[in-house]
Amino acid sequence: MAPKFLQSLVPRREKRNSGSTLRALKSLTFLQVLQFVTGWLAWTCDAFDFFCVSLSVNTLATDFDKAPGQITTAITLTLLFRSIGAVIFGILSDRFGRKWPLVANLAIVCLIEIGTSFVKTFTQFLAARALFGIAMGGIWGLAASTALENLPVELRGLGSGIVQQGYACGYLFASVINLTVVPHTSHNWRALFWAAACLSSSTAVLRALTPESAVFLRAKAIEKAHGGHAPGEKTKIFIRETKAMLKAHWKLCIYAVLLMTGFNFLSHGSQDLYPTYLETSKGFSPHSATIATMISNCGAISGGAIAGWASQYIGRRLTIVIFILLVGAFIPLWILPTSFSALAAGAFCVQVGVQGAWGVVPIQLAEMSPPAFRATFPGVAYQLGNMISAASAQIEAIGGQNFRTTVTVDGVKKNVADYATVQGILIGVVAAYLIVITILGPENHAAHFENAKTAFEEGAGADEMEDDDVLEKPRSIRELDGKDDDEVA
Repeated sequence: MAPKFLQSLVPRREKRNSGSTLRALKSLTFLQVLQFVTGWLAWTCDAFDFFCVSLSVNTLATDFDKAPGQITTAITLTLLFRSIGAVIFGILSDRFGRKWPLVANLAIVCLIEIGTSFVKTFTQFLAARALFGIAMGGIWGLAASTALENLPVELRGLGSGIVQQGYACGYLFASVINLTVVPHTSHNWRALFWAAACLSSSTAVLRALTPESAVFLRAKAIEKAHGGHAPGEKTKIFIRETKAMLKAHWKLCIYAVLLMTGFNFLSHGSQDLYPTYLETSKGFSPHSATIATMISNCGAISGGAIAGWASQYIGRRLTIVIFILLVGAFIPLWILPTSFSALAAGAFCVQVGVQGAWGVVPIQLAEMSPPAFRATFPGVAYQLGNMISAASAQIEAIGGQNFRTTVTVDGVKKNVADYATVQGILIGVVAAYLIVITILGPENHAAHFENAKTAFEEGAGADEMEDDDVLEKPRSIRELDGKDDDEVA
């Protein structure tokens, strides 16, 4: 018999997905698909821009006459300022709806991307990346809530894995542009930011043309039927309910930040300096490093989708633990080989684990969150974790100054930073931490958070649900079949 804490990782039978994934996919409307796609695209845009710096560290160092370690300051600043954006845009989204805050957020991202491409000094570049951090911080919470709250319960695990891998897709798209366009233009790294601006502006237009989330349309309809509140009164209700939520869930807030700190150390520690690691510690060309990065992101995309789907059946936390164990198992293949094929295989396998675990994060946080605040709560927890882990790239850069190795490039031996050892230690420690904190945490598997009151309604801070008579649309295949969600299959 397994210990109780391990048994708790598997959801109770009545909470497991007993509906058909295929049937749920067939039941999707065009609008549900469109809302999911806009959420995925928004997160893809964010990642594309973020990794423009990671892919260009050595080029930026040459242009601004700085050491690579100084260039990583831009990455740190972006991560530090993301929590500000998460608070601002999360509150706007939970108060006013998903649509227009996300459109505004994407438009600001686009403007900052254009501005970044025209900077002339390193100071200007750092300022632009700090501003981008604020804008980037708002995207994830809004994108995840837009994508997931409109899906049937049976698809939220799979949807979580796919939407989170917008991050890997953004990295992959940026790698493709870096490989195919940047070498053939005199504008160099600046072309990456122009491509990012095109993607962000297109996504903003698509979101503007897509209707508001059904949750907020329903809330407005209910308010209209009951006479409604003045805008000032709704804001007062929102503030009052936010205070009630924080008072009731402060321990959960702390846990979520600790969880996301570990996850952000895991992803940034294995991705942000990966191209630099291959070029510096393994002696690869920028072209080969970009190809290996693209291969690793293919692993990330597949891992996220598989893990998200599996979590619907075996539980969110157990899926996370399994995929983090995969990360630990493949660390030697990540750092020990010297050939391109072996290192690329290691990168693929490690990112299956890293982004597989990450693929469960959007739905785990959404189900764990106070339901009326599922844009603000996950977004702020995510970005506070990012803020704490902001120095991951600099930790690795400083570690590389102290751990040294010798590589042979064109027949000449060079003493270089040993990023392999540094990343192996960091990833191993973080993986162990995440396994422990995941097992000790809560899980609210298959929660119907879309039935909760919105944050500007009375009782939202106490996690109250709407009355059954105002919930018109069934949210799962079991409901379509006329079965109770608490009924044992």
